[in-house]
Amino acid sequence: MSRFSGKVVLITGAAKGLGFATAKRFAEEGAKVAITDRDIAGGNAAAAELGGNSLFLEQDVTDEASWAQVFDAVSKQLGPVDVVVNNAGIGHFETIETMTYERWLKTIDVNLNGVFLGTKIAVERLKPRGGSIVNVASIEGFVGDPALPAYNASKGAVRIFTKSTAILCARSGYNIRVNSVCPGFVETKLVSDALTALGNEAADAASAGTIARIPMGRFGRPEEIASAIAFLASDDASYVTGSDLVVDGGFTA
Repeated sequence: MSRFSGKVVLITGAAKGLGFATAKRFAEEGAKVAITDRDIAGGNAAAAELGGNSLFLEQDVTDEASWAQVFDAVSKQLGPVDVVVNNAGIGHFETIETMTYERWLKTIDVNLNGVFLGTKIAVERLKPRGGSIVNVASIEGFVGDPALPAYNASKGAVRIFTKSTAILCARSGYNIRVNSVCPGFVETKLVSDALTALGNEAADAASAGTIARIPMGRFGRPEEIASAIAFLASDDASYVTGSDLVVDGGFTA
């Protein structure tokens, strides 16, 4: 397929996991792909694997000044950005009783404020030509989890923030569609690291218990989420804005 031939796509948090799978999907469909991450070694390796029409830039998504620098660099080297995927995120298994205020603020800063900054500049830069913004939320923005209070709060906020921005862009005639994709439990390093932090026995129990609650009986694969993101960013979703695309194997059903 070549749905994104000639298009420039910017994806945050794309050195590995879901972000990298998404970068690969866009590249396979003809896009020029810019990936950002704080992991310099991983980002350079990811860009090398993607090939010639790709670019890696180090970025902390919570640093407001970095966003203009990233957009300027991408535009100079690949061309004006057409699609922005705000994917960067963090998560920790901690209850309200054990979570520190510092950890709470850090989670909100990366997961929500980073999306705000990325969306704000994307609207500004995409207005002249139109485009698409996809914010990676989560089913944890629909359902509560006692061990993920900050993650729950941040991802729920991303969903509603996305809708607010989508309405503005549509009513203003900007030709920018803004949607969120809401993955369920996916085989990524973020999930595996969080489970590992529980210890082997607790991790095995948590994994088995979660799978038992998923009607399709397994965790998702990064490429399955990447397909959903690519759909939302493509002209195939030309009448879709302000939407939550849930990809969770039936978990929330």
